[in-house]
Amino acid sequence: MKKISLMKKLAAVSMSAALAASLAACTPTPAAQQQSSNETANEATDDAATPSTDKKYTVGICQLVQHEALDAATTGFKDVLLDEFGENVSFDEQNAAGDSAQCVTICTGFAANGVDLILGNATPALQAAASSTSEIPVLGTSITEYGVALSIDDFSGTVGGNISGTSDLAPLDQQADMITELVPDAQNVGILYCSAEANSVYQSNTVQSALEAKGLNVTVYTFSDSNDVASVTESACSENDVLYIPTDNTAASCTEAINNVALPAGVPIVCGEEGLCKGCGIATLSIDYYELGRTTGAMAVKILKGESNISDMPVEYYTNPVKKYNADICSQLGIKVPEGYEAISND
Repeated sequence: MKKISLMKKLAAVSMSAALAASLAACTPTPAAQQQSSNETANEATDDAATPSTDKKYTVGICQLVQHEALDAATTGFKDVLLDEFGENVSFDEQNAAGDSAQCVTICTGFAANGVDLILGNATPALQAAASSTSEIPVLGTSITEYGVALSIDDFSGTVGGNISGTSDLAPLDQQADMITELVPDAQNVGILYCSAEANSVYQSNTVQSALEAKGLNVTVYTFSDSNDVASVTESACSENDVLYIPTDNTAASCTEAINNVALPAGVPIVCGEEGLCKGCGIATLSIDYYELGRTTGAMAVKILKGESNISDMPVEYYTNPVKKYNADICSQLGIKVPEGYEAISND
């Protein structure tokens, strides 16, 4: 019995020694531990230095109202981002149906949801976006004058902060010239726009000064919303030889109502943009809103990729406006269109 017990003890000691040797072989030396730690750190550094190509972006789009010009700007903007980011960019696109208060609600929601960038399409949308956040990049498009829209005195061309964008302002002095060029016998000119749109006020004042400098009598007519467009247009037509409508989003959404009054009255209308002119005008100095949107989209790509700081980005303009005319309405009103004008497509 004692011999068996001694043998068991010797076997246990032998197994313990073997196990200790095995563990010693598997345990790294301090130098090996340091090397392993360095390799892990280097791998982490390499991962951090390599940007993810699958970063996803969410862009909030607030469009004031649905009409041809603003729709085209939104489409151009989205097309550029989709070309650049593909399925890695998504859009929260909302339309305020002409309601400035709804723009505020929409943009406040974008800010609360932490979108990566906000597009404000038209002045009230930009104003709402600007008031909703000072951190998220905000781009405007279809904005006539940023200084007016954002109450910036002596606007230098760069907003600064978290705001920039593109302007749809066509040369207003040339628009005034078109009125006398197309309706040379006109003595009385009515300017028609929505009083709620600050940029329309700016355009109206500029064109009024240019026309009065030509010796014409100018009267301004404003409507507060779409409900009184027809009645105000009727008053303007009864007292004037020709009307001018600036780039005005409310008017652009009511061209049928305006045309139903002006055309039977035989009063031609010169417009600030092509969508308006297509619906109720004889001519316009036109910009391409789709291309304007694409320019805005290119600005957004630079911001999202970190290639440009929005605070340093000046507002960009459409540089090649084109004289265009509405062949159908010109024909009905007997307007002779001089050379240098391009017919508006009905497509």
